[in-house]
Amino acid sequence: MGRVYNFSAGPAVLPEEVLKEAADEMLDYKGTGMSVMEMSHRSKAFDDIIKEAEKDIRDLMGIPDNYKVLFLQGGASQQFAAVPMNLMKNKKAAYIITGQWAKKAYQEAQKYGEAVAVASSADKTFSYIPDCSDLDIPEDADYVYICENNTIYGTKYKTLPNTKGHTLVADVSSCFLSEPVDVTKYGVIYGGVQKNVGPAGVVIAIIREDLITDDVLEGTPTMLKWKTQADADSLYNTPPCYGIYICGKVFKWIKKMGGLEAMKAHNEKKAKILYDYLDQSKLFKGTVVPEDRSLMNVPFVTGDAELDKKFVAEATAAGFVNLKGHRTVGGMRASIYNAMPIEGVEKLVEFMKKFERLIRFDRGEISMLHRLLHMISTADLIKNNPDDWRDKLNERSKSKGKVVLVLFAVILVLCLFVRIIT
Repeated sequence: MGRVYNFSAGPAVLPEEVLKEAADEMLDYKGTGMSVMEMSHRSKAFDDIIKEAEKDIRDLMGIPDNYKVLFLQGGASQQFAAVPMNLMKNKKAAYIITGQWAKKAYQEAQKYGEAVAVASSADKTFSYIPDCSDLDIPEDADYVYICENNTIYGTKYKTLPNTKGHTLVADVSSCFLSEPVDVTKYGVIYGGVQKNVGPAGVVIAIIREDLITDDVLEGTPTMLKWKTQADADSLYNTPPCYGIYICGKVFKWIKKMGGLEAMKAHNEKKAKILYDYLDQSKLFKGTVVPEDRSLMNVPFVTGDAELDKKFVAEATAAGFVNLKGHRTVGGMRASIYNAMPIEGVEKLVEFMKKFERLIRFDRGEISMLHRLLHMISTADLIKNNPDDWRDKLNERSKSKGKVVLVLFAVILVLCLFVRIIT
């Protein structure tokens, strides 16, 4: 079986070039006689891998020297606890709730202090980003927290919140390295890499140095204390070595593609193809307000759960996989991360158009044909016995109008058939 077009929200599609390089090096990494999977994290070979990966991500994002880059484990969800443990000096923080992951981070923070929801889009099923230009942020809040791109609901902050001088913390899991970013606007940027950067099992955290201290909440586990990891250069214990190795290859692939500016242009072009079709389709509809649409995650529905199920099944059979929407939204979701080629989106839209034509024919145009046949039947041209319709037509051959009606019906059938097959 050939490669499919994988629209999974994560773990997600990786660049084929990276996968082929990794395959070539699987048994012997650069003459070491072993796989990266097998080598010690204390070895010279792996030390070069992790240092080069850090250098490349710093180059891509323009990360200033006063920020640490940490390669961690535990998934982005583990940082839901690590963030308040490391930052809640006043035991108060502001959260903007724009989806499931921001909500879960907010709920986790409530275990460690007062988490204040200063804005939310839950009133419309997280289909928009709330106005964050003048939020009522408590003066003693230790930080303001956002999930910048919402994987499930398909929204994205186009303008960062006005934090009124408070530290901004952002989970960027599903938009990591998809466009240029000004790191200095954040105190903490972190994300699981399994959506846009590498395989599951690695979290990258970019943290301003003044936020990495010994002053953490009492009871904070050693492994969740950022200073533990920063002081050890992400090697306090055995890190997810192979995942970091793949991330490093993806960083080099992005640089080869032209960097984050080129990635943004690539992603905008892909997203436009899909959104333009959704905006004119009479069957499929996007679920997000246009101004807040994500370039990475595109949810859409037909409005009919059974039809959604049919579409997902037929798309899967055609090689477009993992399009089923999240259970809280339903419908479909196409995740079109960096490594998804433009061709994949173009072919998906082509398939959607064909599916729509067939459904519209089934729903409406067959009914129109039925009505025409009924008209002919009531004109006595076609009776219950279809074998003698020609005799009846000869008997009434003088009625030219009725003959024309028959010919019109035949032509209509042919036209509809042409539409279906094209």
